[in-house]
Amino acid sequence: MSRFLALGEIMVELAPAPGGLMRQGFAGDTFNTAWYARRLLPADWGVSYGTVIGEDAISDAMAAFIADEDIGTDALARHPERTVGLYMISLKDGERSFSYWRGQSAAKTLGDDPARLARMLEGRSHIHFSGITLAILAPEARRTFCAALAEAREAGARVSFDTNLRPRLWESADAMRDGLTLGASVADTVLPSFDEEESIFPDATPQDTVTRYADGGATCVVVKNGGAAVTAWSVQEGHVTVTPPKVETVTDSTAAGDSFAAGFLAAHALGASLKEATREAASLASRVIQHPGALAPQLFKGDRT
Repeated sequence: MSRFLALGEIMVELAPAPGGLMRQGFAGDTFNTAWYARRLLPADWGVSYGTVIGEDAISDAMAAFIADEDIGTDALARHPERTVGLYMISLKDGERSFSYWRGQSAAKTLGDDPARLARMLEGRSHIHFSGITLAILAPEARRTFCAALAEAREAGARVSFDTNLRPRLWESADAMRDGLTLGASVADTVLPSFDEEESIFPDATPQDTVTRYADGGATCVVVKNGGAAVTAWSVQEGHVTVTPPKVETVTDSTAAGDSFAAGFLAAHALGASLKEATREAASLASRVIQHPGALAPQLFKGDRT
């Protein structure tokens, strides 16, 4: 059986609700990708989420939510002294802003235990992580985490990396550049966004981004560029470009990149060509951003695996 594992941090989400109340949910970049992947991959695929949570009531509720969404909890670990991170969404004149509380997050210990990591990764055919996954780890744990991924890749797993740049999470700009380069070096597929890449690397064009990650060892690079054409390359198929569907009204772009990653990885894993997989990814992302919130179950009504 094929087994897809996403690794990172899922957080408590507090979003505005009518009457001045806040609605509680759960979301996080790599979890969002796992959520969409579960709905795109066949039922005989295993889809799991790997992270560290606490032993308190909110952690129990988070684990139950993951399981209720048909995502495996076999790679969930518990920390006896920490809990989970939280973010709150604020709305002002239709614009969303975010406040984060991550200091107590158990997910920050994901790379602390090499033996635990090895157990999480064992037997996985596809492994996905992101720049946020790396950014929340201490430098030594970051290296331990990437070494474990390199071993899993050597053993036959396909590893994918969404660079997902969040400068405020990193110790410094140099640490961010080094961390992203390290993460990409242990991945087969790299999924960057050009606007982020050009802000920290000397990339003048999306093709420069492709070349840099290909030179670092990636065998497939798919560069998103907002509403402009997606530039994709693989060792097997060379270069392709795909123009994403035009979206007149963007309701919520929170999970644009996360759903794009799921659309691409699922389609490619099921045998789609590079161009077909990129089209599927762009199509899904264009639909997701027309709905509120990171997760859009309304797109999959009657089609749940």
